[in-house]
Order: sequence, then structure tokens, then C-alpha cells
Amino acid sequence: MSDVQNAMTLLIKAFDKYSGKEGDKYTLSKAELKELLQNEFGEVLGKANDKVALDRIFKDLDTNKDNSVDFREFVSLVSCLTQMCHEYFIRQK
Repeated sequence: MSDVQNAMTLLIKAFDKYSGKEGDKYTLSKAELKELLQNEFGEVLGKANDKVALDRIFKDLDTNKDNSVDFREFVSLVSCLTQMCHEYFIRQK
């Protein structure tokens, strides 16, 4: 597989690891999102323990307002964090 295909597979696996613990296996609840943020993003997103920050992240991600985060919404988060935090993009500024 190419690097991009591997990256896609890893994103799906990470999402699947946390989704469905509290219902629909194709979405993340707020608790599942919190666990994913804490375990997978660690220092990149230090506010995962801050309830107000987590509520804001969840609200901003849940673009269709169904009270869950689907894979498309999750990928938007990953894309934004990559652009905000990765040194490749920071050097461009």
C-alpha cells in the first residue's frame, strides 16, 4: 500500500477503536471522543480534560447536529490539527 493508503487505514482504525462503545459503531459519542482525544492526540490537544473545551470541540465538530461525531467530522478535526500543529505547516507561516 502507498503511504496515503496506509494513513487512510490508520485513521479508520483509530476511529473504529473508539466508536460504537456507546451505541452506533459509525459515530463517536462525547465520551468516546474525549477518550480518543486523550489517547490519540495527547500533548497536541492538551485541553481534552477541560469539560468546557471538550464541549466546544464536540459542538464544532458535530456539524450536522446529531449529537455524535461521524467519520467525516472526525477527519475534519485531524486535518485542522495537522495544519495547526505539524511543523511542516508551522514553518510556512
